[in-house]
Amino acid sequence: MNGLRMYVPVLSATGSNNGDVFYSRRGNGPYYRWMYEAIKQRWNVSRVVSNDFNTHALSLATWKTVPTALQSRLSDHYLD
Repeated sequence: MNGLRMYVPVLSATGSNNGDVFYSRRGNGPYYRWMYEAIKQRWNVSRVVSNDFNTHALSLATWKTVPTALQSRLSDHYLD
């Protein structure tokens, strides 16, 4: 997936993201928020409204930290 960047929220006071929230952006496109819904055992996505969004609250994530199930959803979401 060319130009795809993954982000996690900057660690909160608890020091943990729990791995259930990620953000993605491809090129200069919009940001998307990916949140794991444990009850349904799936990743849900929503587009982030840019004027209400603080990008300084994000930290770049490595591909290794992205769960396999989310990687699959990303492949479907960002069709090349």
